Amino acid sequence: MTTPGSGQDPRNNPFARPYQTQPQQPFPQPQQPFPQPQQPFPSTQPRRDFDADSEIGDHYASVNSSSARLAGGDFYNQPDDPYGRSYNASVDSHASTPSVSPFADSGGGVADPYPAWSADRQVPMSTEEIEDIFLDLTQKFGFQRDSMRNMFDFLMHLLDSRASRMTPSQALLTVHADYIGGQHANYRKWYFAAQLNLDDAVGQSQNPGLQRLKSVKGAGNKSLDSALNRWRNAMFNMSQYDRLRQVALYLLCWGEAGNVRFVPECLCFIFKCADDYYRSPECQNRIDPVPEGTYLSTLIKPLYRFMRDEGYEVIDGKFVRREKDHESIIGYDDINQLFWYPEGLAKIVMRNGQRLVDVPPAQRWQKLELVDWKRVFFKTYFEKRSTAHLLVNFNRIWILHIAVFYFYTAFNSPRVYAPRNSKEPSAPMQWSAVALGGAVSTMIMILATIAEFSYIPTTWNNASHLTTRLIFLLVILALTAGPTFYIAMVDGRPNPSQVPLIIGIAQFFLSVVVTIAFSLIPSGRMFGDRVAGKSRKYLASQTFTASYPILPRPARIASICLWLLIFSCKFAESYFFLTSSFSSPVAVMARTKVQGCSDRIFGNALCTNQVPFTLAIMYVMDLVLFFLDTYLWYIIWIVIFSIGRSFSLGLSIWTPWKEIYTRLPKRIYAKLLATGEMEVKYKPKVLVSQLWNAIIISMYREHLLSIDHVQRLLYHQVDGADGRRMLRAPPFFTNQDGGGYKGNFFPANGEAERRISFFASSLTTALPEPLPVDAMPTFTVLVPHYSEKILLSLREIIREEDQSTRVTLLEYLKQLHPVEWDNFVKDTKILAEETDEATNPNEKPSKADDLPFYCIGFKTSSPEYTLRTRIWASLRAQTLYRTVSGMMNYSKAIKLLYRVENPDIVHNFGGNTDRLERELERMSRRKFKFAVSMQRFSKFNKEELENAEFLLRAYPDLQIAYLDEEPGPKGSEARLFSVLIDGHSEVDAETGKRKPKFRIELPGNPILGDGKSDNQNHAIVFYRGEYLQLIDANQDNYLEECLKIRNILGEFEEYSVSSQNPYAQWGHKEFQRSPVAIVGTREYIFSENIGVLGDIAAGKEQTFGTMTARALAWIGGKLHYGHPDFLNATFMTTRGGVSKAQKGLHVNEDIFAGMNAFGRGGRIKHSEYYQCGKGRDLGFGTILNFQTKIGMGMGEQMLSREYYYLGTQLPIDRFLTFYYGHPGFHVNNILVIYSIQVFMLTLMYIGTLNKQLAICKVDSRGEVIGGQGGCYNLIPVFDWIRRCIVSIFLVFFIAFLPLFLQELVERGTGKALLRLGKHFLSLSPIFEVFSTQIYSQSILSNLTFGGARYIATGRGFATTRISFSILYSRFAGPSIYMGMRNLLLLLYATLAIWIPHLIYFWGSVLSLCIAPFIFNPHQFSFADFIIDYREFLRWMSRGNSRTKQSSWYGYCRLSRTMITGYKKKKLGHPSEKLSGDVPRATWRSVLFSEVIWPICMATIFVVAYMFVKSFPDKHGVLPPSPLVRIGLVAVGPVVWNAAVLITLFFVSLFLGPMMASWVKFGSVMAALAHGLSLFGLLSFFEFFWFLELWDASHAVLGVIAIVAIQRAIQKILISVFLTREYKHDETNRAWWTGVWYGRNMGNSAMSQPAREFVVKIVEMSLWSSDFLLGHLLLIILTPVTLIPFANRLHSTMLFWLRPSKQIRAPLFSTAQKRRRRWIVVKYTLVYLVVVAFLASLIVLPALFRDHITFNCQVCKSI
Repeated sequence: MTTPGSGQDPRNNPFARPYQTQPQQPFPQPQQPFPQPQQPFPSTQPRRDFDADSEIGDHYASVNSSSARLAGGDFYNQPDDPYGRSYNASVDSHASTPSVSPFADSGGGVADPYPAWSADRQVPMSTEEIEDIFLDLTQKFGFQRDSMRNMFDFLMHLLDSRASRMTPSQALLTVHADYIGGQHANYRKWYFAAQLNLDDAVGQSQNPGLQRLKSVKGAGNKSLDSALNRWRNAMFNMSQYDRLRQVALYLLCWGEAGNVRFVPECLCFIFKCADDYYRSPECQNRIDPVPEGTYLSTLIKPLYRFMRDEGYEVIDGKFVRREKDHESIIGYDDINQLFWYPEGLAKIVMRNGQRLVDVPPAQRWQKLELVDWKRVFFKTYFEKRSTAHLLVNFNRIWILHIAVFYFYTAFNSPRVYAPRNSKEPSAPMQWSAVALGGAVSTMIMILATIAEFSYIPTTWNNASHLTTRLIFLLVILALTAGPTFYIAMVDGRPNPSQVPLIIGIAQFFLSVVVTIAFSLIPSGRMFGDRVAGKSRKYLASQTFTASYPILPRPARIASICLWLLIFSCKFAESYFFLTSSFSSPVAVMARTKVQGCSDRIFGNALCTNQVPFTLAIMYVMDLVLFFLDTYLWYIIWIVIFSIGRSFSLGLSIWTPWKEIYTRLPKRIYAKLLATGEMEVKYKPKVLVSQLWNAIIISMYREHLLSIDHVQRLLYHQVDGADGRRMLRAPPFFTNQDGGGYKGNFFPANGEAERRISFFASSLTTALPEPLPVDAMPTFTVLVPHYSEKILLSLREIIREEDQSTRVTLLEYLKQLHPVEWDNFVKDTKILAEETDEATNPNEKPSKADDLPFYCIGFKTSSPEYTLRTRIWASLRAQTLYRTVSGMMNYSKAIKLLYRVENPDIVHNFGGNTDRLERELERMSRRKFKFAVSMQRFSKFNKEELENAEFLLRAYPDLQIAYLDEEPGPKGSEARLFSVLIDGHSEVDAETGKRKPKFRIELPGNPILGDGKSDNQNHAIVFYRGEYLQLIDANQDNYLEECLKIRNILGEFEEYSVSSQNPYAQWGHKEFQRSPVAIVGTREYIFSENIGVLGDIAAGKEQTFGTMTARALAWIGGKLHYGHPDFLNATFMTTRGGVSKAQKGLHVNEDIFAGMNAFGRGGRIKHSEYYQCGKGRDLGFGTILNFQTKIGMGMGEQMLSREYYYLGTQLPIDRFLTFYYGHPGFHVNNILVIYSIQVFMLTLMYIGTLNKQLAICKVDSRGEVIGGQGGCYNLIPVFDWIRRCIVSIFLVFFIAFLPLFLQELVERGTGKALLRLGKHFLSLSPIFEVFSTQIYSQSILSNLTFGGARYIATGRGFATTRISFSILYSRFAGPSIYMGMRNLLLLLYATLAIWIPHLIYFWGSVLSLCIAPFIFNPHQFSFADFIIDYREFLRWMSRGNSRTKQSSWYGYCRLSRTMITGYKKKKLGHPSEKLSGDVPRATWRSVLFSEVIWPICMATIFVVAYMFVKSFPDKHGVLPPSPLVRIGLVAVGPVVWNAAVLITLFFVSLFLGPMMASWVKFGSVMAALAHGLSLFGLLSFFEFFWFLELWDASHAVLGVIAIVAIQRAIQKILISVFLTREYKHDETNRAWWTGVWYGRNMGNSAMSQPAREFVVKIVEMSLWSSDFLLGHLLLIILTPVTLIPFANRLHSTMLFWLRPSKQIRAPLFSTAQKRRRRWIVVKYTLVYLVVVAFLASLIVLPALFRDHITFNCQVCKSI
């Protein structure tokens, strides 16, 4: 690099500034521990011979040449005036006069916006110089002007925030260390991970590009350490000017990157190219500025386009989603990982085919625009949909369970592998058989490795270690399984030697060692350590996926102890309770053959083995229970640990109340006030009283307290004895005798009591010391907002939503918050009287005048009164207004603390309250920013705009970031801008809009993912300060919590930063702790007491968000940042932002940020003393939508690479913590549901044995009584069943333990028992069963078919009655069908073996079917019930002659498209909106889940049925072949349907065109077909009922088998024979009306009828079964409806409101009443007739079975 500086005149170098504005390096001051080198290296002096070093010519070798020029020169010749230089704006600095700089923040017109960065504090460079740097960079690289202003403001706020608590030069140093060069800076980590130190050495000196191809393997550690040292020295020697310039350049690159911000290492690469280019002579010598926006258009847009085109195609300016699943989309993570490895960087090629790495670093920047990104990127991890992810990621879980289970069971069932002629196997054989457990665990490892091959591209850095691992595993398999074959061969030889025994024992111990090793060592560290290995090859994946923060020793010990306790308890209990007790049924069943049975077709091959079949199913059952046990113990121990932890933190009700409240003032003084620096002028009491009074008054303003309560809670000024004024503490603090105080001070059990008691108890814990307000760091609250309600409108409050809502919102809120409404009304009346007295003073108010206040809160409809009611309601619903007003308490809190801690300010301003207020405002604005990211703001309708404007007027400091569109020229895309406005922005007179503060162009539409994370990302450039708090738009905050803000920010451990230089020789040692990335806090669910469902949702959140989080954060397993969490903004934004954003994959966007931070070395803490409010969904549907969303998101997480990295690299104790804390919960749900299903199967098989075989009688000791010929001893089996039921029951009820204990610890025994009792009386166990099914179903369907999307969880109140047909269509697929199938099995089990334990199962299986109806408000009012029935019938038959919004046909079609997918979009057709966008599932997953699995299930059921039918009757005649009978009855209806359809098809084809004028023709044909198919189904059933000779249990078993066969047939028809679906439903209407022309099907008009024929066959069967199921459900629900007052009781149960308080019945007009009465009468008759008809089909034959005899020959042969 040439050195400008010696021979060159500074004038013609635009960069060398006139010397008087030189950034000087301050002379060594006493407070600066590291004197800067007095004599900066003159640029001519050779740098310390680094280039001679073979490996590296230091990357920053050229750094000091530029700084030398700046700091050299004749600066040192001006000794007269080292500091007070005058800053004349220089000619070439392009800045206007400093007073009005382009950067100045218009808000508030403050003299100095960055007080901590001012000349009198000896700043390393003045604000104007920093401006010049930004201007210079902007012109060199072509950044946008607005982005430059924004980033300048950003950096100045950051420096100001840091400098307020350390020296300015230290502030600049630490900022540079955080962004660029420090130990934890992502850029530095990336620089070494991608081995760029080698690149910079090799690239210039020797042949460029040859040695850069391979990751250096041998270069090893030494060179890395020396390279790190050289890096540190280079950083140490940089001038402050260069440090600032690097940070500024990084920020400018980041600020405009748009969606490229999601790929942090790509940004690092861009920054490195820019930085290298900037230091090259060609950049320095360039005179003309680069045009604005160059960076965006040449660099960011191509990358953005690549990202967008992966997921969407743009057709006519609209985005159309491509139908690709994740495995074929190159997502953000794949793009990012390219930049991790040197091999990846070598793949970057330009359009002419030249590689970018072959260009010298300084010239790469200009070449970047020539890169052809489409040729560059590739997938680095395939997120294929399959359940094998569970195997790869959690292989240690499977080994721990399956292998141990195998060891246990093999040891306990010797009869199974004993030789034919003896009861017990020989000793070597037993050792060896048990030893096969090692082979089991090796097999699991082998399968996992093979599956892993398919998720990782077999390119450079991966395949090698997988192949080595596979070979090793095969060898181990041979060692663990081989000896068994040898022993089996020599077993039973006449003269045994000792050799087999020795081999067997050795094999057993080898197996144990292997199993232990495989279950402890992460698979990523086996045979080639990817985590701690020293070779540079693994450096990148270590840095970015396995830099887990180290746990402090006590926490690590706790973590290991916890898991030792859990697993020792589990293994002990499972051994005795599950396996050793299982040995007696095994011993009985192992060898039993059933005698005397045979079958016409199979002979006795199947039926003699019925007992071993049953045994096999029992083994599976035992294994499932073995898994469930672990979760049970996990919950027990984690709760114990958590409670222990809460006692050690001092948070518990058991500390006496008295102590908590009486000490509260002292604690406020000690913990919340930064009193260390204050001189003692004031008594603590004075300071505390100001805070306390502010808290109480804020509660009064929120109408939580009435005026009398307030009087008793405030500090009052009273006259003392000696005439001085003194403060009297409120009686609340002094009179604490425990009992009678609650009612006096605040409303019992109200919100105020909860808040004050939480505040008091939270201050008993240890809080970090606060800093004074002016030294505290700046932070930002960021709220993403899409279309949530901002403020409720008047009509939403006082009008009912629709017919089925019984109540207006206001009425409902008044029921929930009666005290607060009273206070509100009193307040309003006072207001009204004041205004009234002004107008007509002499009227006497009467009582009746107050009525309107109590009803709707206002009397005159003038806006100021109605607005008050609207606000009152909005603050109690889940609105954005509530969130904003809650979070704005931060501003109040900062002002309050500032005023209390600096009494001098109040003195200085004397009585001038305006100026005082302005000073406080200035401080709060400097320390706290609040941004709402409203992506839709520019598309708001009039009402939303008014509400947003109201927010801005109410809170002028609120900033709104939104997307602004400028339509491009026709056909091209629109240009999008990120725009920021706040309440101070002036309104443009012409447009009426506010003028933006910043308007930054984006590369394109930023919303490429599910919306929320993109929304956060577009607004993230507008945050200010060091920390971010991410808040959802349904949260709330309180003043007393906001007062703790300084303590919370202290959790980041950055308050007392060492004053050492982070780059100095020894100083850097003080910066080694891994940074805190996320501080989690508690959430209080403010919807808790609103009925049973709100309370369950709240309880779930309480236990997950508080109890488990407390324990998990302690032992290092908390990942989830729930949503009142604080983030370390620099840490998160340099590592890919606050949430991940690939569409579909990152549905739960926030947990990915947590995993990302964790894997990259950030600590995640949880603090107990702070809480925000949060709303949760309250209706059944919305809760389940939320659970479906979480379940689907979990399914997507299973596919993600983060799970792969965590699962295969974490050490065992932390892996288990991660697993059971996150995915384990969901896997456990899946297993709970499986356990019910497997258990039903077991019961069915045991039932068949019990029904057909003679069971031996036993005496009291359990010995079989002799003389019972041909009997089977199955007694132990029945004992085993009872034990199983107890197990399943326990696993289920353990779910209630955490909530109970949480309440116990936080609120006392009485409250806990009360809450638990309320739950049980409100049938919450039913809801638990149901939600478990919803969770497991959503995960499994997601892993098979995909289709996860962000379900916007509704936030309404649950008072709306949903009609039967809607509930049925929403929950039939996920749960009702499965529940009904299990009910049949259970019915059979009950008929075959009745034991009282089965009652529990009837409850849980029924709840799968009827839970949606039980939790539907007013489900049981009779009139509505019948009207529902009418609606159900109409729903079943709608949509055949014209498209209907909701119809059975539409529901059926939607559930089928998951498998078939849609045809590609042609242009829109009106009925297409009904169908979502789901990609077609892969054939592999369909083959397994839709073809093989149903066939297997059908086989299992048919085998059971055939066994029952394989015994001769009392005359010794064998029955005819059961297979033929079942086949006939199962396939019969299908054939019948086909025949009916063919006939009707021709009828409609000929009649249809003639009947074209008759609209209903299609519907009539459809009704005819449906009726006939129903008739067919019923008559076949009757025929079967007759063939079984009216034997109920056999008939039930037969029906089970028939259902299974029909289901298999339907699934196969759908998945194998159907092509893709049209988006519209034209074919359906064409089929029924016979009009096929004019349906724009083009050339497929011939093939469509054939396809539709297959569809219709399936649809007929489905229609009949849905019709019958619907009636069955209605029959189950009818008895409850007939109980008098059922509706009243049900509402009490659901809403927890006393019957007197309950919501009134709806009012109908006379006409409506008459109409309803007529409908009810008519349809009650219909209902009764149908029910009677269905019942008679079953009951009549059973009653008259002796009188009915048909003599039919055919029947006898079937």
